[in-house]
Amino acid sequence: MIAVIRIRGHVNVNRDIEATMKMLNLTRANHCTLVKESASYLGMLQKAKDYITYGPIEAETLAELISKRGMLAGNRPITEAYMKEHTEYESIQEFARAIVKGMADIRELSEVKPIFRLHPPVKGYRSIKRHYNAGGALGNRGEAINELIRRMI
Repeated sequence: MIAVIRIRGHVNVNRDIEATMKMLNLTRANHCTLVKESASYLGMLQKAKDYITYGPIEAETLAELISKRGMLAGNRPITEAYMKEHTEYESIQEFARAIVKGMADIRELSEVKPIFRLHPPVKGYRSIKRHYNAGGALGNRGEAINELIRRMI
């Protein structure tokens, strides 16, 4: 599973790229979503790489993200009781491990919102105009996405 975070806003964005980010449910800066590792999603990430950052998410980070920033319809938080009642999993940790392994999907839960609204990162971004490998915040950052998500929760 890949975590995708929109870094830059919507001013002066090409229509095609804006449409791609809308398909990824990334309509605002600091929104995060989860996508599968498929060829079509990787192509979308490549197209929007100048406005987003992404990488594979770990189960512990995903569990923390779901418990602290996951929302149900009506802006209610996702709780352990909700997980037990609406899934076959006993806890958020167990559900997060299943998502990372590909055995479950967050979209299976009907009331869960498809995005996570995050805070700007503690100590900020390095640069929102450069790619990660060039000392910035954009593009594929690999396993470092987990550290960024923890700073944004």
